[in-house]
Amino acid sequence: MKISVITAVYNAEATVGAAIASVARQTHRDIEHVIVEGNSKDGSLAAIQAAAHDRMRLISEPDGGIYDALNKGIRNATGDVVGFIHSDDFLAHDGVLEQIAAAFEDPGVEAVFSDLDYVSQTDTSRVIRHWSTGPFHRERLKRGWMPAHPTLYLRRDVYDHYGTYDIKFGISADYDFILRYFSQTTQKSVYIPEVLYKMRLGGVSNRNLAKIRQKMGEDFHAIRRNRVGGISTLAMKNLSKIRQFRT
Repeated sequence: MKISVITAVYNAEATVGAAIASVARQTHRDIEHVIVEGNSKDGSLAAIQAAAHDRMRLISEPDGGIYDALNKGIRNATGDVVGFIHSDDFLAHDGVLEQIAAAFEDPGVEAVFSDLDYVSQTDTSRVIRHWSTGPFHRERLKRGWMPAHPTLYLRRDVYDHYGTYDIKFGISADYDFILRYFSQTTQKSVYIPEVLYKMRLGGVSNRNLAKIRQKMGEDFHAIRRNRVGGISTLAMKNLSKIRQFRT
């Protein structure tokens, strides 16, 4: 079971090395780590080269943003299964991809996903928000359900069948794709009720009020486009985040 992990990188000098290292340490050996670096203006390329390992491939050239870079990674992936790790995040432990591969041993399984912790930028041992996804049921889409995107691993041919990320979305192309896929698929998915991914807080979608408003608008467009609900779906999706925060 070959797993392709894709990382899009732009100006992530401080954190990309840790992301790469978390993949290099994985006990599952049949891994391909595709790094898509978009001509960063900082020292990201040097940081990538310093952390390079023998299961890594580097593509360094301009791109049209994160979703364009992820699409490029998908096109270049050669694994049976495709997943992602963002350049400022890391896998929770060294056996993550071994667990993912084990779930895909069932040929009827098309998607695997898990829980996720949001951690402090300065102290990654401090959990600020815990995303417990729960299993997939189609009716849950209308109640704002989605798996945390970086925890979602799919068989490679899913992207051939359903397409990749629509780069017309600046922030919500992952949500649009998730709705597109889960509203149509009839194949099995596996939910692993364990934190397999750690994400540093401070992503582009919640950086400021303008970005939050943009994301809400794009989320609503994705909901309507994929015919899974309306304004109540958007409201439930956003309200579900409140109970994820640790007090």
